Amino acid sequence: MHTLLEDDLELSNTVTSYLQRKNFKVIQSFDPLDAKEKIYEHRFDILLIDIKIPFQNGFEFLKELRKEKNDTPAIFITSLHTAEDATRGFESGCDDYIRKPFALKELLSRMEAVIKRYYKTHQSVIEIDEKISFDYTNNILLKNGEKIPLKPKEVALLKLFLRNKNQIVTKKRIFEHLWEYDEEPNEGSLRAFVSGLRKHLGKKRIETVKEVGYRFVSE
Repeated sequence: MHTLLEDDLELSNTVTSYLQRKNFKVIQSFDPLDAKEKIYEHRFDILLIDIKIPFQNGFEFLKELRKEKNDTPAIFITSLHTAEDATRGFESGCDDYIRKPFALKELLSRMEAVIKRYYKTHQSVIEIDEKISFDYTNNILLKNGEKIPLKPKEVALLKLFLRNKNQIVTKKRIFEHLWEYDEEPNEGSLRAFVSGLRKHLGKKRIETVKEVGYRFVSE
């Protein structure tokens, strides 16, 4: 999931439409206050941030996130073209800096490179217990050394649980994370995905929080 902080409605919609066609889920924001709320509510794979935004410039916005220990990869999208502006961007904590106007294909390539680099430097294989692990980069669940096939939405759900260990993840948040903007969330399907994960991880690993959501229990 990605968030796009861009106050130019036309450009924001163009980028969002393109990324959605490339099977990315995008949440749009048009000012920093709204963006901060969404960042606190969700876990994003990457942030796309315009620098000239209302109320607060993008440099200060990202600086605040970094001070709060949010290390989500970030790319600045900007009309500022000087070397000094780029330097200031990287000093603010961005991972890349792309100048307007830009080709959508170039933006996508930069996003993929930043995300790949980020996960290479972070833990790739997560140990769930002594017998089960999950390769976060390659989306592979391993049990006793054997690969366990998972459906795409089961993978997305497991990643969401692993990023929120021992915390309640609401159904609303799961629906937003797993289903695309043009798909209708289905509670029956969600129960099936949870059941599929429990089959491999153990029933006690994923607790049902009645009428609220689920909790992934980490040892």
